[in-house]
Amino acid sequence: MSTQVNNLSLAEKAYLHIRDRLVMLDIKPGEPINEEGLGAALDMGRTPIREALKRLETERLVVAYPRRGTFATEVNISDLAHISEVRRTLEPMATAAAAERASAAEREALRVLRGQLDVAAPGGDNADLLQADLSVHRAVYHCVHNPFLEDTLLRYDNLATRIWCVFVPRLRGMAGHVTEHVPLLTAIIEGEADKAAALTLDHVKGFERAIRALI
Repeated sequence: MSTQVNNLSLAEKAYLHIRDRLVMLDIKPGEPINEEGLGAALDMGRTPIREALKRLETERLVVAYPRRGTFATEVNISDLAHISEVRRTLEPMATAAAAERASAAEREALRVLRGQLDVAAPGGDNADLLQADLSVHRAVYHCVHNPFLEDTLLRYDNLATRIWCVFVPRLRGMAGHVTEHVPLLTAIIEGEADKAAALTLDHVKGFERAIRALI
């Protein structure tokens, strides 16, 4: 385990673990949250679990009902237009900023990620491709060096990924969607801000089109 992960608080570790289980639909939409089971899995008490759940509620990933408990939120396709509107506005700006602001070490990390995509995408299963997609987005957002924008981007990408997970069994060309990140990563690595923004806008619009085609 990395030093960074070791230094996280228990509540932060719980948050990251539960968040990704919700995003990838390992905890199904509408499913009750088992605090005791999560605590046992993470080897921690209920207090950090509950702190994490409060944070996840503000991110629309769980919902708490008095006297009933906490549940994973449903995935509503009606949210797609609202999520896409935010992403079309913010993501091109973010990737342009990443192209301008990424450090040398971050650009090298993006090169490594790009190489992994080249190898994994052609033969990857949908679960691996979804995880690769998340990894790219999160790495790029970190290069923006704006914690407020990064938090917002992560939040909406998580919601978009949940929609993606619902429809992925019916989607074709998932590998193609993920490999679109290769030229985007190249643009960021090479500091081509305008190109990165244009590629990002096309990517976000393509995601929305692909989902709407299945509705």
